[in-house]
Amino acid sequence: MITKDALGERAAEPGRASVFERLAAFSYRHRWGAVLLWVVLVAGITAASSAVGSGYHNDFSLPGTDSQRARTVLERHGAAQAGATVQIVVRSDDADGVRDAAVQRRVEALLGTVAELPGVTGVRSPYEDTAAVSRDGAVGYATVMWAESAENVPKEQVQKLLGTVDRAAGDGLQTAVGGDAVRGAEEGGGGAAEGAGILGALVILVFLFGSLVAASLPVITAVFAMAGSIGLIALASHLATVADFTPPVMMLVGLGVGIDYALLVFSRYRGELLAGASPERATRAALDAAGRTVFFAGCTVIIALMGLVALGLGSLQGVALAVALTVLVSMAASLTLLPALLGVFGARIARQVARRAERRAARGGRDEGAGWRRWAAGVQRRPGAALLVSLVALGALAAPAAGMRLGFADAGNDPAASSSRRAYDMLADGFGPGFNGPLVVVVEAGRAGGSASEGADGSGPAAGAGGDAMAAGAAVRDALDGVPGVTALAGPFPAAGGDRVPSGGAAAGGGAAAGGPVATVLVFPSSAPQDEATAELVERLRSDVLPPVERASGADVLVGGPTAATEDFAATVAERMPLFVAIVVGLSALLLLAVFRSVLIPVKAALLNLVSIGAALGVITLVFQHGWFGVEEGPIEAFIPVMIFAIVFGLSMDYEVFLLSRIHEEWRRGLDHQSAVREGLAATGRVITAAAAIMIVVFAAFMLSDDRMLQQFGLGLAVAILLDAVVIRCLIVPAVMQVLGRRAWWLPSWLRRALPEVELERH
Repeated sequence: MITKDALGERAAEPGRASVFERLAAFSYRHRWGAVLLWVVLVAGITAASSAVGSGYHNDFSLPGTDSQRARTVLERHGAAQAGATVQIVVRSDDADGVRDAAVQRRVEALLGTVAELPGVTGVRSPYEDTAAVSRDGAVGYATVMWAESAENVPKEQVQKLLGTVDRAAGDGLQTAVGGDAVRGAEEGGGGAAEGAGILGALVILVFLFGSLVAASLPVITAVFAMAGSIGLIALASHLATVADFTPPVMMLVGLGVGIDYALLVFSRYRGELLAGASPERATRAALDAAGRTVFFAGCTVIIALMGLVALGLGSLQGVALAVALTVLVSMAASLTLLPALLGVFGARIARQVARRAERRAARGGRDEGAGWRRWAAGVQRRPGAALLVSLVALGALAAPAAGMRLGFADAGNDPAASSSRRAYDMLADGFGPGFNGPLVVVVEAGRAGGSASEGADGSGPAAGAGGDAMAAGAAVRDALDGVPGVTALAGPFPAAGGDRVPSGGAAAGGGAAAGGPVATVLVFPSSAPQDEATAELVERLRSDVLPPVERASGADVLVGGPTAATEDFAATVAERMPLFVAIVVGLSALLLLAVFRSVLIPVKAALLNLVSIGAALGVITLVFQHGWFGVEEGPIEAFIPVMIFAIVFGLSMDYEVFLLSRIHEEWRRGLDHQSAVREGLAATGRVITAAAAIMIVVFAAFMLSDDRMLQQFGLGLAVAILLDAVVIRCLIVPAVMQVLGRRAWWLPSWLRRALPEVELERH
């Protein structure tokens, strides 16, 4: 027979106040000072970040990949484009298209105006290059050069360009502007989504607590934490690489986590009030119990996010650090600001809670946990059926994730009314779908590791010897001509002496003599940049078509450009994903092992979290990759799976720790394992459901954003939390705990002695 003593449990012993209780007492007694301190800190951080500005920038470098090596070669030889370029695309309904004399005068007048705009360093007219006009003459494009890189071009300058180009349209002439700088300027903020999320959360909290004051405290706490986090990350972006898409992701997670943590503490506070405690005693007891849960749950989220560092991807490391800091600030706010607010409004909330309890008793209302107690008892009667149905449903949802295709959204996924999308569509109609994502084949003479003066077989001079890459480039073009999936070729172009790598189908500049060490050949696929056929073409060129040219010429031949870089990024993420999952799951399991002093609990939690995350990724695949519910088909953003895994794995542990800590607390008080599960679910079911509903509302609100990345994040997180709270916490966990029985708390004696003592429950 397994006894509690054999399982390593000790009888509850009274002790001195914990650090959480002392922190709550200090914040409660110095409530106005604590609130004022938070106000000053957030205001100071916000003012400092506004004065300094942000330094967000993306780093998608992938050392060791072909695309990164190609970019490095071009930079080394001065061929990397210094500033951003955008394309002004025009389409004419005239019989002669854009070559019509009247249309040409209008276009050239427009380009003359554009050349005078701030930040513009040059404009190349479509009439300067026959390749810049489609074969039927209906579509043409001009190239506008900026002094700054795409991420650094001021939005005001781009918006002036957009306004100038829009005013030139009409009378049979369509105009649009495309390019990364334009996409950045047209991206809308997340204000509407954030506002909708906060409003939805407030409505749920009002229904939960029956008081606007009580409902407002978790929201106020979350807003303070989020505001402070945004300012801190804006300042940190000057010291570290933080991607420009980090702020909306921070707000997405910060709102959900901030409200969630504050709600867990406040719910325990309310329970203590109902048990007859005074406001101050209820605050200290709530922090001593729920505060521990929040702390350890937050630690699991941070551990999961830190696992992203193992991927070695610069931008994702910055995002991971930013979101981890957001979680840390949210924890601090829940443990310090919320007790202070409870000190300010505690007496009023206590009166409201008492009146509501009296009205409930007068109506003969049942215990709030009665329904959850009956639910747990029902699951315990048929644990096998609950497990079978739940796991089959989750497995069916997760199945589509096996065919997930990673990539990056481009202008083809932008809103139909945006200028960047209209430019994308016009270029695709005029020049073919592959025109929006040409592959840049970089040829460098004198292959690294070999003699530049010998051929591939060492018998004589190579075509690329002596620094002459143009001959090797010509051989590359010959090899590419007629390859299935290639619709057009341009080049070879010499890429030395500061020449620009053309991004629109023609060389932008000259001045480099033949015989330079580097040449480029542009390859235009017959498929769109996001199509699977384009990814297959990149792989075919690298593995089959170009290696013979390398061997014959002795030159390095690298397939680069944004489209190839996207494929490399996706492949790198997929390759390193197992290591990332192992690190996150392993560290989180070790933390749960120390907290609950059980071997089976961490294993169960890890497996169930993997299942729920897989189901969420499956739903994303169905909606965004397969186009369910009218969503435009396209790849899943390459960093979405790892980000969702890190965030959801951590957030799922919140509910795991909250529920199991209460079950563990009841079991240590002397209840048998069945009763402990029922009482634990009765005490936490209502709170977990409300917390999950709030997170779902906050995350789902980001589906209102025009940004495809935020839509995928919002849907994935909302579905994962829904499944975790409804299917896993309410069905699978009670069923598994029933099957395991007292074995759930089993721990070998040698491991019990080796583990540190971590007290999660209040005694």
